[in-house]
Amino acid sequence: MSLARRLPRPGLLIAAVVAILMLVAAIHPALFAGGGPAEGDLHATLQGPSGRHWFGTDQLGRDVFTRAVHGTRYSLSIGAAATGIGVVIASGWGLAAALSGRVGDTLLMRAADILLALPAVLLALMVVLITGKGVFGVTLAVAVGTAPGFARVIRGQALVVRRSGYVNAAVGLGVRRPLIIVRHVLPNTLAPLLVLATVTLGTSISTGAALSYLGLGAQPPTPEWGAMLTEGQGYLGQAWWIALFPGLLLVAMVLTVTVLGRDAQARSDGRTS
Repeated sequence: MSLARRLPRPGLLIAAVVAILMLVAAIHPALFAGGGPAEGDLHATLQGPSGRHWFGTDQLGRDVFTRAVHGTRYSLSIGAAATGIGVVIASGWGLAAALSGRVGDTLLMRAADILLALPAVLLALMVVLITGKGVFGVTLAVAVGTAPGFARVIRGQALVVRRSGYVNAAVGLGVRRPLIIVRHVLPNTLAPLLVLATVTLGTSISTGAALSYLGLGAQPPTPEWGAMLTEGQGYLGQAWWIALFPGLLLVAMVLTVTVLGRDAQARSDGRTS
């Protein structure tokens, strides 16, 4: 294989760099922006982008760049936590469907089909109505929205693994069923699910931001990107930068995660990126 074929594509390399920068910003935002996201100067309200305030200031004189950097932690945390919870729910759901009888499998998969028939945002809204507003409610809502699709994937993979030769050999040797599930079925089922979770992470981040934009997630003055878009909406005519830069960062994060996820999916399928 030539060197050119082994090198990553420029777009993939850019996505990796952006992902690293955003991850560092989420873990240690002070490396990029000094001061706190709630600190404001009423004598410097609605100032445009400048050398002192790269993304300008908002209606309370708060630095938009600082708030956007700190918002990386909230938006990424909501998306990652929701995807992780969705994987955990789907693991039990899909394995139960694959390892139960025909009736149990049918009931569990029909429930997944019903939930998949609902738009993701609508399903998330229904969950938020039950759990209430806030970061926890939005995180759980997005998790519930991702779980049915994950469950179908893990159920299909579990059916394949269950019929494999090494599982039949373990059964023939008298290995107990719970031990077979833990040692053989679960590990060989989770690998494709984790790749799908990487692809889905971008959707989880954008859905969480959309719910915050609707006022159902992080509440002001929390510097979450969706909430910042809501705050900046009323000032688009005179201070467009308040909403523009958080929106651009949200788009950049979703695109970055999607590119990296698609590449991981292609590699797991045996295709080159």
